[in-house]
Amino acid sequence: MKALLLIDIQQGLQEVGFYGTERNNPQAESNSHTILEAFRSKGWPIFHIQHCSTNPDSPLHPSKKGNAFYPAVQPKEGEPVIQKNVNSAFIGTDLEQRLKTQNISEVVILGLTTEHCVSTSTRMAANLGFQVTLISDATAAFDKIGIDGKRIPAEVIHNTALANLKDEFATIKTTEALLDVINN
Repeated sequence: MKALLLIDIQQGLQEVGFYGTERNNPQAESNSHTILEAFRSKGWPIFHIQHCSTNPDSPLHPSKKGNAFYPAVQPKEGEPVIQKNVNSAFIGTDLEQRLKTQNISEVVILGLTTEHCVSTSTRMAANLGFQVTLISDATAAFDKIGIDGKRIPAEVIHNTALANLKDEFATIKTTEALLDVINN
């Protein structure tokens, strides 16, 4: 059985500033919505992952409005919300147990950000024995400052993170490719 994991698609990650000065894939949230609706139409399991930062300055801190889910991917009644405060959706949560209890062997991962929580959760899922599909255009990254002090563009960070996950930890697909599989 296949489940959808929506990682940290929260309002605090919609704008640049705290996490970087540039973000790629402005269509990540709309693609995530499309995939979410496809899973809902099939009645397949969906898990919303919410990052609750312990840093009071973070837009994802529970006291901030940025902690709320992005409107297009709001959980519906009955869809589990897994709250975490580290990069992995599996550390300090019951996500692994919930998946295994429902005999889920394959997870589709999308969300924010590619280089942090998406990457960490993808690696953990693969290491725990799940077959992972990661959706490249339903994820996004922020730019970073390298160890040499130079800015690394968000698109480079995103593509590098995907390259590091490709084949060893996940099959990388686009929204369109996933929808072809779901609808056929």
